Amino acid sequence: MVTAPSRGEPLSSVLVDACGWIALVDARMNLDSAMAEVAGAPRLIVLDAVQAELDRVAGQRGGMLLDLLARRSESMADLDGLRHSDDMLVELSGSNGWPVLTVDRRLKERLIGAGGSYIEVTAQRILRHVQS
Repeated sequence: MVTAPSRGEPLSSVLVDACGWIALVDARMNLDSAMAEVAGAPRLIVLDAVQAELDRVAGQRGGMLLDLLARRSESMADLDGLRHSDDMLVELSGSNGWPVLTVDRRLKERLIGAGGSYIEVTAQRILRHVQS
């Protein structure tokens, strides 16, 4: 289980949003080489709420490489006082400097507005890190 580091720690972690993981898988991108271009070899963090969402989607569509994500990531308990995974991702990104892997337009806007950042899968099948 991951705990949040002190503010100012160098970028070493990336939070995974469900739609970001799905977009990465759908684009058939190699996780290691794609991530190396924008974040080196970060620790991937999956909130319990995000994992639950991924499990629900996987039950409906399959083929989401959740075993790969489980091997390559660490789980993090949901934040107390926040109910929605997007709220948690915004809070953690802004307070720790961790980008969020996502393609969700509203979440990306919220992240930038809160001083956070995100990594998105582009149409060219590359990852791009966007900071505020």
